[in-house]
Amino acid sequence: MDFRGKFQRKTCSVWRILLIFLLAYSLLAPSTLAEKPLQTPGVPDTGSAMASGGVGVVSVAQPLAAKAGAEMLAKGGNAIDAAAAIQFALNVEEPMMTGIGGGAFIMIYSAKDKKVFVIDSRERAPYKAKPDQFLNPDGSEMDFYEAQSMGIAVGVPGTLLGTATALKKFGTMKLADVMQPAIKMARDGIIISKDFGQWLSNDYKWKLEKTPGKAYPFFDSSGNLLKTGDLLVQKDLANTLQMIADNGTDIFYDGPIADAIADIVQARIGPMEASDIQTYDVKWRTPVEGQYRGWEIVSMPPPSSGGLTMIQMLMMMERFDIGEMGHNSADTLHVMIEAMHLAYADRGAYMGDADFVPIPIEGLLNPDYVASRSALIEMDTTNESPPPGNPWLYERITSISAPKVASAREGRHTTHFVTSDKWGNVVAWTTTIEDVWGSGIMVPGYGFMLNNEMTDFNFTPGGANELQPMKRPRSSMTPTILFKNGKPWMATGSPGGPTIITTAMQVIMNVIDHDMTIQEAVDAPRIFSGWYPWVSWEEGINEDVREELTTQFAYLFDDVPGPIGSAQSLVIDLQTGKIFAAADPRRDGTVIYVKGRAQK
Repeated sequence: MDFRGKFQRKTCSVWRILLIFLLAYSLLAPSTLAEKPLQTPGVPDTGSAMASGGVGVVSVAQPLAAKAGAEMLAKGGNAIDAAAAIQFALNVEEPMMTGIGGGAFIMIYSAKDKKVFVIDSRERAPYKAKPDQFLNPDGSEMDFYEAQSMGIAVGVPGTLLGTATALKKFGTMKLADVMQPAIKMARDGIIISKDFGQWLSNDYKWKLEKTPGKAYPFFDSSGNLLKTGDLLVQKDLANTLQMIADNGTDIFYDGPIADAIADIVQARIGPMEASDIQTYDVKWRTPVEGQYRGWEIVSMPPPSSGGLTMIQMLMMMERFDIGEMGHNSADTLHVMIEAMHLAYADRGAYMGDADFVPIPIEGLLNPDYVASRSALIEMDTTNESPPPGNPWLYERITSISAPKVASAREGRHTTHFVTSDKWGNVVAWTTTIEDVWGSGIMVPGYGFMLNNEMTDFNFTPGGANELQPMKRPRSSMTPTILFKNGKPWMATGSPGGPTIITTAMQVIMNVIDHDMTIQEAVDAPRIFSGWYPWVSWEEGINEDVREELTTQFAYLFDDVPGPIGSAQSLVIDLQTGKIFAAADPRRDGTVIYVKGRAQK
């Protein structure tokens, strides 16, 4: 008997049955390997105390403004309605950082359109502004603090029109409705918090008491600045906001408020006219995009330098195993510092208002160009004064002349918030009057501060960021939304002038490289270094690490640590859709989850 043949036939039959079974199983049953849910980075483990949003969530630097946004969500509004209410409320609760006398960069992911929209409501130079207006008669640059409190520092405000534009395009509520919490706060008064009170110290009295344009609401009857615990009533501001609620934005841009703004700016030696305000317009911008370790980044384009610079730094560092190096280790900080210096060299040379100067956006993010810059980062040495590269070689246009590198000083203030809702909309919103209290000029009878945004231009004429009439100054604001396979995953941003960019970058790296939850990523200590050898740092950066870097690379860390940024952020669980937000403890950061059923 042929046992071998019989055995072979049986073996073939068994294998055939087994293959049929496996094929059927693969068709009828999900593969545990292929469909096993992956943990979304930044999301806390099951059982964490961090709650998740039902109707929506807001994360704001101040509690009353957060409450105003949450109120809109509870009334059936969406993330854009909430954001608009927050912006107006911050004018009352954080007037030293933002308000209708300033500007904003607004990033909105519309779930309906499955697209990111960018509204540029950055301040604009008056028509009669001059490139050399910040120079002394001898050609030297004016003192920054002297310049920032003059009328020449004030740009045409854009925040109000940007907010109204966002609300009209993407919101569901009326302008008057989202303004009501702010109007009530201003009229009834708010208790000055410890966070607010620090900005009412005598360090700022010189700015606030200048006349005309003295900021009277912040002084008591004896002429002293209010302090923590005092009641702050802003009746003029309440009346102004009510006028806008009743009449719309035209009363601001083409009415008595525009006249009042022009009058006070001229009284403080500035060139602004009412026609500058009447002709102001917001810009719809195309966001800049990039990737970091497979995560899609959508960020702010010029005139902000934030998106390009942040993405460029992340791309430079992608060849390094940052996670293996360790969070805030000497190696990690060295790579970060070197990437900052290289990217900020390009920033100073090439970035400004794209409506006025050509900017090599494609070249700056070209993988080959970024690789050439990244190759300059070495683990045993430092680039003490790295020149800008030449991204124009990686563009279709290569006939641009060599850049003139010029510096501009930026205040380290501003404010930032994020919102999201159950419909899938996500908002990242950064808003400012530039330095603390802006120009220090309050519009008489109307109760809001004016910005000092023109000091973001180069004081010495020349370069991509040269001051020109009708031009927007370069910004660092970096509201950012990250995606995975087209689905929104994370939103972040920060205040802080040039530190904004690196703050957002470090929050992203903390989640992706160091497996932190979004709250841990926001809480973690940060650094900033725009140029060699200076390094700003926060408490928590290890002393041994600082000493090692100082010894090996001669970096000079600030004598004392100080807070860097305030990165309100959120992540969305890609498996469940739950929202997890983080408030930054560096200010009175507040997260509110709205769980009530929306009235829609």
